[in-house]
Amino acid sequence: MTAMVSLRDVSKVFDGSSGPVRAVDGVTLDIERGDVFGVIGYSGAGKSTLVRLINALETPTSGQVVVDGTELTGLRERGLRPARAGIGFIFQQFNLLRSRTVAANIAYPLRVARWPRAKRQARVAELLEFVGLSDKAKQYPDQLSGGQKQRVGIARALATSPALLLADEATSALDPETTKDVLDLLRRINRELGITIVVITHEMSVVSYLCNRVAVMEHGKVVEHGDVYEVFARPEAEVTRRFIGAALHDRPRPDVVARLRERHPGRLVTVAVREVPGEPGVQITERLAAHGVAGSVVFGGITEVGSRPLGSLTFALTGPEAAVDALLADLRAHTEVVDHTAEEVPA
Repeated sequence: MTAMVSLRDVSKVFDGSSGPVRAVDGVTLDIERGDVFGVIGYSGAGKSTLVRLINALETPTSGQVVVDGTELTGLRERGLRPARAGIGFIFQQFNLLRSRTVAANIAYPLRVARWPRAKRQARVAELLEFVGLSDKAKQYPDQLSGGQKQRVGIARALATSPALLLADEATSALDPETTKDVLDLLRRINRELGITIVVITHEMSVVSYLCNRVAVMEHGKVVEHGDVYEVFARPEAEVTRRFIGAALHDRPRPDVVARLRERHPGRLVTVAVREVPGEPGVQITERLAAHGVAGSVVFGGITEVGSRPLGSLTFALTGPEAAVDALLADLRAHTEVVDHTAEEVPA
């Protein structure tokens, strides 16, 4: 099976005030058909430029971009139009036409594509029902909530039945509850319509809830990519570790460790919670009992990534030193353990 999106050594260089700026730097990446793929990175990482290369709004300085079997590199505008017609785009700030009704906003790409009026109306009605806004057809964008506006934007992006849907920070302007509703809608689009979705975001929570695979970008490069759980459970790049730490808040900073020491007797250790397919999870409570060590949770955080637990717990352990050492050796055979005993206390 060919990939829906294939990038080969793609770079994009802009002329900056102080010299060339390499916004995308030698990216090679495949996004499979039917996948939900996340591209995550901090501001300036090159994510938005990458998505503009995929939908041919930018031309690469070098390298090859292939979307749905069509090589976009070097195509003239006339050749790019049919390729773009197969790509839907969801914007961060909705980009709705304020002077047009909800129905007219959704119909706009169909008018551009010269669909007959009756066919347009039928398609708009179908999409309004799909996104749950059939009763809002005659309202205007200013009469809608943020979540409703984004649903209109999604319906508009689906109007021409694209094979690929690009979402650039599509939930960053929404509150957490509305974000979940929009992500659930994207899940449904992927599951029921089979549309490949590429999500550009700086939020790990979006990727962990929605995506199957992820690429992490920094300074225009893809620094690691793969299965979402594997990348987040065993990060290789420092930027990925920063994302996880900021999202989970599951590991105590040195100053927090110092305060925990003041409040809790015993040995402070942080135990990573990971799930390996085909293997039983680390039964920490059972291992404590087996080694005759008492332990209480004093810090931590666990989230779900692809319906699997990810995070860490910090314990205050009390018991004979040899028993604690044996427990930690047992745990280290199965997961990552940080012993805070040797850490320096901040001044």
